[in-house]
Amino acid sequence: MRRQLLLAVILACASMISHAQSSFNYTVDIQAVSTPGLPGLHSFAFAQHNGKWLVIGGRKDGIHARQPFNAFPMAQNNTDIYVIDIQTKQFWTASVNGLPTGLKEQLQSTNMNFYQDADTLYIVGGYAFSATANDHMTFPNLASVSVSSLIYDIVNNNPINSNFKQITDTAFAVTGGYLGKIAGTFYLVGGHRFDGRYNPMGHATYTQADTNQIRKFTIDNSGSTLSFTNYSAITDPIHLRRRDYNLLPQIFPNGEEGYTISSGVFQLGADLPYLYPVDIKSSGHTPITGFNQYLSNYHTAYSCLYDSVANEMHSLFFGGISQYYYQNGNLIQDNQVPFVKTISLLTRSASGTLQEYQLPVEMPALVGASAEFISNNNLPHYQSEIIKLSRINQDTISIGHILGGIESPTLNPFSGNQSSTTSASSTVYEVRLIKSNNTQIQEIDGKNPFNISVFPNPLENEIHVEFHLEESAKVSYYLTAANGQIIRQGQMADPKIGLNKKLIQVDTNTPKQVLQLTFVFDDKYFVTKSVVKK
Repeated sequence: MRRQLLLAVILACASMISHAQSSFNYTVDIQAVSTPGLPGLHSFAFAQHNGKWLVIGGRKDGIHARQPFNAFPMAQNNTDIYVIDIQTKQFWTASVNGLPTGLKEQLQSTNMNFYQDADTLYIVGGYAFSATANDHMTFPNLASVSVSSLIYDIVNNNPINSNFKQITDTAFAVTGGYLGKIAGTFYLVGGHRFDGRYNPMGHATYTQADTNQIRKFTIDNSGSTLSFTNYSAITDPIHLRRRDYNLLPQIFPNGEEGYTISSGVFQLGADLPYLYPVDIKSSGHTPITGFNQYLSNYHTAYSCLYDSVANEMHSLFFGGISQYYYQNGNLIQDNQVPFVKTISLLTRSASGTLQEYQLPVEMPALVGASAEFISNNNLPHYQSEIIKLSRINQDTISIGHILGGIESPTLNPFSGNQSSTTSASSTVYEVRLIKSNNTQIQEIDGKNPFNISVFPNPLENEIHVEFHLEESAKVSYYLTAANGQIIRQGQMADPKIGLNKKLIQVDTNTPKQVLQLTFVFDDKYFVTKSVVKK
């Protein structure tokens, strides 16, 4: 949803940026591709097969309005399923209105969680008006789609009903998160359940609950009925309170596959994006609070590429919405979190360290938010669609296309009540990488300057915390139990320059476990320490 209006601030850039030679020796080229008659869409689900794209759901308007009666109108739901052949510039459609009611309603929703597993597209949740409920809702459904068969049937104008299965469970009532897969297990990461009509003032037109979770399960799609088993959930209301973010498939330095949560909204204590990432592996999740990523904060088009020779993981972000952007060489902080043209790069080195860069090229317009990057699967790639960069010898590579998204004529149309000026983008952009041995790009200092000391550890019923401040700052804290419950929270009333001390009491009845203590400085830097309750 969105945020309060705050003043724009120009940062002291000398401490934040420098020009650097990156190991990513490519320039990025963005070119519009003519697609006559293709309408604009955003926040949809997609899959691909043999060069054809399958597009389901999403919206035909721009960013949602501020007024409840205008927000997410049913008339702007995308009720057509599209098959797009970008090479021949053709597309075909089939309506969802002939499907059973449950499928018809879910498959025209926005911000569904989806994952293509071989020839099956799995879709979880999504938000839209439900005629059955006579209200807007987050759909409690898991659907499977036979990708190649549905594409064939739409192109040949055949009935499409046999290509879908659907089941209902409240575990799937999630919108604005992501669905991924690691070693046979599906991961439903973040998101929230939102029922009712949106308004930005918190009035009683809706109910909302962030999942604060990674929900794990396996799916059996082998029979006539879809089913799931082995369900479990990891709860972390501090670090997993993420939605409208980017979930980056990753090859970690040890060769393990997993994901990284990139940014997202909204912080528990502030109406602002998170800036630090969270790594997800089969062993669990790890917040990387020592690093902040500044240039991409919302769901946008992105591409992930792995260089196995250098053992480096690269993630490219194309436009979107961000709390930070560059203007005339200055890094600007705008807490309205505007639309941006920025193209940025996040690189994980062989040592595991992260570094963010601003590329010297921008998007052609304020576009990219809620768009999707459809990777060129003719290139060597992993099942997760990470491109195998070191397996490519050409100097110029077409890595894929950006489809849809929200386009805005101004930076902050939402806060200015100008949402009607935005639109769903109908322009498709081809993205090419061109080899360059002298790529000078802007390196951004993402280091977290704060730290805390915690003692004793293990503890009985008191936690002593010490930290230094170089200048005045807002300081908040949270103490969470192993089950994710927040058992203490607060804001320091008088933090001062120099040494600060804080005593946090732990209930003597709290059982033995590992607790997580998180301090937040200026709604920007997070520091988390594990403490053992004896």
